[in-house]
Amino acid sequence: MGTHQGRERIRVRTLFVSDLHLGFRHARVQEFLGFLEHFQPAHLYLVGDIIDGWKLRRSFRWEPLFNEVLSRLYELHEEGTCLFYAPGNHDEFLRRFRWDFGFVRVADEFVYEAGDGRRYLVTHGDRYDRVECGARWLSVVASIGYDSLLSVSRHVCRWRGGGLRGHYAFSAAVKQRVKQVVRYISDFEQRLMAAAATRRCDGVICGHVHTPQLRWDGPQVYVNLGDWVENCTAFVEYETGECALLRCVEGEILVEQMLAPTRVVACTSPHAEPHSAAGCQRRATA
Repeated sequence: MGTHQGRERIRVRTLFVSDLHLGFRHARVQEFLGFLEHFQPAHLYLVGDIIDGWKLRRSFRWEPLFNEVLSRLYELHEEGTCLFYAPGNHDEFLRRFRWDFGFVRVADEFVYEAGDGRRYLVTHGDRYDRVECGARWLSVVASIGYDSLLSVSRHVCRWRGGGLRGHYAFSAAVKQRVKQVVRYISDFEQRLMAAAATRRCDGVICGHVHTPQLRWDGPQVYVNLGDWVENCTAFVEYETGECALLRCVEGEILVEQMLAPTRVVACTSPHAEPHSAAGCQRRATA
């Protein structure tokens, strides 16, 4: 496992992040800001649930630190970074605005062409989740339970002296079991890979289930970006064409897995056409 050393910003072709959940009390906002300071991306994809509209509707809590995130994103735009936003189920209100905000382009999905010629379907993933599409109430209940689990876990680990690492490890272990059941019921990953194939894509870059992964699924590549509540993970394409799943741990950037390029081709416009989601077409709610 490699690391990124030094404070000089690393120029990269593209960064992909998802599931920051601004408005959720357990969001790791400070870590996310520190992560952004390590990189100077030419392109940045925000792959859904950056803002947690569900939490904000129940109890509006917008902290000054959240404004720092928005300011940093705008600064990146001013420095030349192209920003793209594919909303998720927690920030689905943004799906009404499928246009250019002036500094970020919004669409249900994007097709991204990497430097080696691979094409990726970039989508949050909620519209390919049968539970989210067919039993929304269950998803809402699970979200409330997840909040409670994190709170209880934090208190238990402090009492036992395990610190935050123990807290996140405990909650992640419980959540992983739940996610395994959800994935079995909804065949989430298979539906995503099938959607990618219909778009003539070589893989998927998604979020939603808070389970970071980088793996081959037959001839296709499956990338799950994880989250910034427990895992603090992201996906990067370097200027060399290499890709990696990254994890932020106490301010240090760890390279968890690498994906070597098959070939490097000239691609001046790595973001391809935006798409409407091909999964369930649930109407966005305020």
